[in-house]
Amino acid sequence: MKWVLICACFAVTVWIFGFVTDKLTLRNELVRLHVVGASNSAEDQSIKVYLKDQIVESLRDDMSALSDARAAKLYLQEQLPKIEHLANCFLREIGCDDVARVSLTQEAFATRVYDTFALPSGVYDTLRITIGEGEGKNWWCVVFPGLCLPATAEGFEEAASCAGFSDSLTGTLEGSYEVRFWLLEVWGRMENFLYGL
Repeated sequence: MKWVLICACFAVTVWIFGFVTDKLTLRNELVRLHVVGASNSAEDQSIKVYLKDQIVESLRDDMSALSDARAAKLYLQEQLPKIEHLANCFLREIGCDDVARVSLTQEAFATRVYDTFALPSGVYDTLRITIGEGEGKNWWCVVFPGLCLPATAEGFEEAASCAGFSDSLTGTLEGSYEVRFWLLEVWGRMENFLYGL
C-alpha cells in the first residue's frame, strides 16, 4: 500500500509539473494580435478585418524566421513605429481617415475558440492595433507562432511544434484533453482577475 501511495503521489506531481509547464509555455511563448475597430459599424468592422489581413501578411515572413517568442517580442518592439506607419498607410490606401495606434503590451483575454484550436483565458503579451477611437469589436489571433492563418489541424500542429509546444499542450489546445483545458481556463480566469486589480 505504501508503494501504491508513493507511486500515486509521484504521478500526481509529474502531472502537475506538466500542467504548470503548459501554462507557462502559453504565457511566455505566445504573442497575440489584437485589432480593435473604430466602431461597430459595418464599414469600420470591414476596415478592421482588412487592416488585420494586411498586417498579418506583412509580418508573416519575418515572424516565421524568428526562433522563439523572446526574439519575436524584441523584433516587434523594435518595429512598432514601422508597423504603425504601415497600418496607417494601409488605412490611407482605402480612404480611411482614422489613425491606427500600435503597441506591444500585456492584456487579459477571455477564452477564444478558433477553427482548429482554442486558447484558454489569461494574460498574454499582445501586439495591439487600435483604429480611431477603438470603440468597436475586437479581432484576435496569435502572431507568434504564426497561428493566425493555419486553417487545418496539421497547420496548427506544425506551428505549435515549431514554437516548442509539448504534444500534451498541442492536444489540449485542440480539445483532446478537456479536463486539462478546463484547469488552464480556471487558472487563466484567476490570472485575469488579478490582472484587473
